[in-house]
Amino acid sequence: MAKDANRPRTSAFSQFAVLLKKDLTQEFRTKEMLVSMGVYAVLVIIVLGVALSFAAPSEEYLEVSGGLLWVLIIFTSLLGLNKSFAREKENGCLEGLLLAPIDRGAIFLAKAASNLIFILIVEVIAVPLFWFFFASFATPADTAWLSVVPLLVGSIGIAGVGTLLSTITVNTRGKDVMLALLFVPVIFPLLYACVSATTATLLGGDVFASTWSVSLALAAGYDVIMILAAWVLYDFVVTA
Repeated sequence: MAKDANRPRTSAFSQFAVLLKKDLTQEFRTKEMLVSMGVYAVLVIIVLGVALSFAAPSEEYLEVSGGLLWVLIIFTSLLGLNKSFAREKENGCLEGLLLAPIDRGAIFLAKAASNLIFILIVEVIAVPLFWFFFASFATPADTAWLSVVPLLVGSIGIAGVGTLLSTITVNTRGKDVMLALLFVPVIFPLLYACVSATTATLLGGDVFASTWSVSLALAAGYDVIMILAAWVLYDFVVTA
């Protein structure tokens, strides 16, 4: 008993680092999630290209492109989020984590961080392809690079909220459909703000000046509130 009492406790950051390394090592070894998300993203771009093949490039075309980009991101992210906890459940890893003396908040943050990294990796491949085919013809050069900011802010919110919801639905029947039914309504305010900010960067000019900063502030506020709420609620959700 004396030895156990004197044994130093592992810090929450150390637990987070170990869990994050586990998720990254497992995925980079198999590449199952990254390949699935990457192939799906490319297929969506092809389908959108066919659907818009007869549309003439114009300002209205750019107004639609911002929304289409986020359609691509949302559904590609859903595919990855469905796989993230399903794999933990199938291999019995989730039960092992819950039995171990690990801070539940560290489990949430590590899983959310790994999901964010995977989403960003796919975006690095898919977003330039999307921009090249759908928005490169008329996007103002002085604002085009700022589209990275709403992509990053939106991806953080998607990873945080999606991790909580994928934990809730992992044990339900038809978990793939259930995650989508919960995820899309909850993420709607973030999606609306990010579409607005992305469209503003594509259009530039007066639209950018009046819309971009306000939309980005709304998206960032959503991230802070929802991720803090998910972190606080995660202990209850994962043990329920």
